[in-house]
Amino acid sequence: MSQENTSIIVVGKLGAPYGIKGWLKVHSFTDDPEGIFDFSPWLIGQQGKWQTLEVVDWRRHNKGFIAKVAQVNDRDQAMAFTNVEISVDAAQLPELPQGEFYWRDLIGMSVVTDKGYDLGTVDDLMETGSNDVLVVKANKKDAFGQAERLIPFLTDSVIKEVKHEAREITVDWDPGF
Repeated sequence: MSQENTSIIVVGKLGAPYGIKGWLKVHSFTDDPEGIFDFSPWLIGQQGKWQTLEVVDWRRHNKGFIAKVAQVNDRDQAMAFTNVEISVDAAQLPELPQGEFYWRDLIGMSVVTDKGYDLGTVDDLMETGSNDVLVVKANKKDAFGQAERLIPFLTDSVIKEVKHEAREITVDWDPGF
């Protein structure tokens, strides 16, 4: 598989070795934490090169997970993967129903008010617990002196429309806020 032309998504991180037989702790970033084990192979970027890892076994351990990967048979070998991000080819992500999208799809979309005011582009998203928040960077400081806005991702009340093809999000938001 050629990783140069594919989109790589980070889905977790390997933690410290567990035991002496090459098992590693796994920190999942997926909505369903066990979902990280639905992806195969895992892609690990080290020293500027991509390496594939195949999970041969995994299990719950305390409040997290541990995994055994192929060709890692002792604690010393496992140490080489400590704190390494787990990535997968974006093509492995499941198709979403109509009207749903991944956060990564929103990054770079322009954000305009329902009155036509250009607020900038989505730079990032934050998970706050109560609701997700768009981090919108203005293309330049606007008339209101805003370089960045935090806009709650509340469908219907704030987020009026997400136009995938046009790469635009329409919001009901006061530009002065």
